[in-house]
Amino acid sequence: MNKPSDNHADPFKKALAEATRVLADDPDLAVTYSVDPAGQTDDTIRLPQISRRMTRDEVLLARGTADAFALRHKFHDGAVAARYMPQGQMAKDLYEAMETARIEAVGAQYMPGTAGNIDAKIGTEAQRKGYDQITQAADAPLAVAAGYLIRHLATGRDLPKGADNVMNLWRGFIEDHCGGTLEGLQERLTDQQAFAKFARQLISDLGYGDQLGDDPDNLDDDQDDQAEEGQDDTQEPDSTGDDSEGEDAEASPEQTQDDQQDASQAQVSMDDQADADMGEDTEMPEGEAPMEPPAPQPVSEADPDYKVFATAFDEEINAADLAEPVELERLRAYLDQQLEPLKGAVSRLANKLQRRLQAQQNRSWEFDREEGILDAGRLARVIVSPTTSLSFKVEKDTDFRDTVVTLLLDNSGSMRGRPISIAAICADVMARTLERCDVKVEILGFTTKAWKGGQSREKWLGEGRPVAPGRLNDLRHIIYKSADAPWRRTRPNLGLMMKEGLLKENIDGEALEWAYRRLSARREQRKVLMVISDGAPVDDSTLSVNPANYLEKHLRDVIAMVEKRRSVELVAIGIGHDVTRYYERAVTITDAEQLAGAITEQLASLFDTDPRNRARVLGLRKVG
Repeated sequence: MNKPSDNHADPFKKALAEATRVLADDPDLAVTYSVDPAGQTDDTIRLPQISRRMTRDEVLLARGTADAFALRHKFHDGAVAARYMPQGQMAKDLYEAMETARIEAVGAQYMPGTAGNIDAKIGTEAQRKGYDQITQAADAPLAVAAGYLIRHLATGRDLPKGADNVMNLWRGFIEDHCGGTLEGLQERLTDQQAFAKFARQLISDLGYGDQLGDDPDNLDDDQDDQAEEGQDDTQEPDSTGDDSEGEDAEASPEQTQDDQQDASQAQVSMDDQADADMGEDTEMPEGEAPMEPPAPQPVSEADPDYKVFATAFDEEINAADLAEPVELERLRAYLDQQLEPLKGAVSRLANKLQRRLQAQQNRSWEFDREEGILDAGRLARVIVSPTTSLSFKVEKDTDFRDTVVTLLLDNSGSMRGRPISIAAICADVMARTLERCDVKVEILGFTTKAWKGGQSREKWLGEGRPVAPGRLNDLRHIIYKSADAPWRRTRPNLGLMMKEGLLKENIDGEALEWAYRRLSARREQRKVLMVISDGAPVDDSTLSVNPANYLEKHLRDVIAMVEKRRSVELVAIGIGHDVTRYYERAVTITDAEQLAGAITEQLASLFDTDPRNRARVLGLRKVG
């Protein structure tokens, strides 16, 4: 007779093991408990050890881990996952985190009780890793944040403390880059193959497309094509017609087997002879060499020959991450104080723009209709001529497409002083004005992290000064306001432009391409990109070791690409610098104080439905 166990945890562990097998739909699944880290194989699940005390945290962690592994056993196909697995480490981490989130979300749909258990597991892990203490996105794992966001969007459940902090630090970045793709999440959750393709697209949207490797679906298509070509070669009829086919059909099984053996032996002999004929020094033809890794993606879509020496030191960063909230408020107050005299004029121009936009959004009328609203303006006709029938009017909507506007501000050192102050306040007022008219606005800035090349140049010097290294400085692309962020929440960010030491070099071509990519990913029907700059692209470090027109040529190539594709309407305003030689639609102002009027007129002209007014404003190539 077996002696009953005096460990009170044993009945719970046995019950949890049985529940895990039921949840995994596999009665033969082995479930063990160990002090080693929890893990899983095809036929075994290893859960965290539970002590005699059976503390609440131990129980919740064990149940959450058991549910997570059981759901993975049930809803995850290892072959499908391996087929679409990316090659690069960061891409792999993103792929795995999103697949785990998919599994847990599907499990929550079928078995809602698992969601709370897995929440406890996620919360415990987040606390142990100190996720609740992180204050900057750079310190939080992007892959973990992406997985948390997928789970949150798929289930609608709030994340535990710590996990929600990591997700929120990266959420704006992920949604800015993947907003359109994320819309297809729900319909792909239950199909692992469709979700794998979806995850690979998200990875590409996030900027890690170069780590994906070859598309497995394209490889299959190539193999199918080769197989069909081979069949065509072997099945081609000979000149004697259909006799050979009939002879094959009438052959005995023994004869067919003998023929196959003879053919196999002949093939082996031919292979041996080929190996003997080909000496060790014989080079394989290039077409028959082992499959080489794919060529790296070009840095720029506009110019495949444009080179960058190092991208590891570049940064795309939210303005709020470049200064403490207290400092941002102080800088914003300084900005408001600096431009108090100008505010009235800017506000009047903004109100003018708002009236013109709202006028286009107002309804129009169709007159002389047989039914509708009585047209009081036509009643005089009835009095003069009583036999005249009553006149009615019908209200109709105008075609005002949903629109997003991006303001791309040059944050170079030459903008220091009044130009950058006016640019900041104009961007602020325009964002507020357009938001009132239901037009979304994004405000971006571009500069470099250092003068004279920064870490990129140090790396270049350390590697022996390679010839023609391409762009040789560390980019800093700043997001002052994303398109979906409300103006009141991002208002202090624009004060960052007043920060001493922020404004350095300007590499316009890459900044324009960055802003264009962000805008192209938006769902709005109409997209407008307005560039505000005071000069040609300049970076001493880059131009000292490359052709003198290196950056300017790239800017021209990017402008040509954007204007040719026509998915984005591109407008430029040059402050004391003639940008009309670069942009098809451009205006040059001689004084920064004319900027508010120039922005207003340009935006108003873009929204004007009268082509004569648009031609008049856009034809104005210089102001002042």
